[in-house]
Amino acid sequence: MDGVGAANAQGGAQGDARGETPDGAGSHELPDRARGDVRVAVIASFTPLEELDGDPFLVDTRSQYAMCARWAADKGYVVSRQLVLHQLPPDHHALWADVEAGHVDFFVTPNERVLARALASPVDFSAQCERRGVRLETAGLDEPVYSASMKAGVHRRLSMPTAGYDGC
Repeated sequence: MDGVGAANAQGGAQGDARGETPDGAGSHELPDRARGDVRVAVIASFTPLEELDGDPFLVDTRSQYAMCARWAADKGYVVSRQLVLHQLPPDHHALWADVEAGHVDFFVTPNERVLARALASPVDFSAQCERRGVRLETAGLDEPVYSASMKAGVHRRLSMPTAGYDGC
């Protein structure tokens, strides 16, 4: 396996990248574009379901994405890509392909904890971003407080995708 999953794929392993193209929103204004033309890629962490009780936000990629999309919408930007990653090397092609193709202007992640789980080295990734002239932002909004029923909903959504459950 080359570490890259199909769109909307669930599951993963160390060094995995799961890419999704969502309908959503993205961060800072770039000088040569109108705000609505700025496209961001959300970096979410792929964390095993077994860690749901200990750290539900790291497992709940939907809430991670929602936080970034809300932050981006507030800035007038567009989310053009969602990357669901687990310990991916910072130079992996899945991170940079859309940037190089001109489809993504910068990255946003919910917070440093998510980034630390998503990438093998957040420090090296930040350095890569700086070298390439690509911004990396953190949404930094408050994480949801998970009740038992919220955790159960996340568990149901992630454990039954092949049974036709759509997470609603």
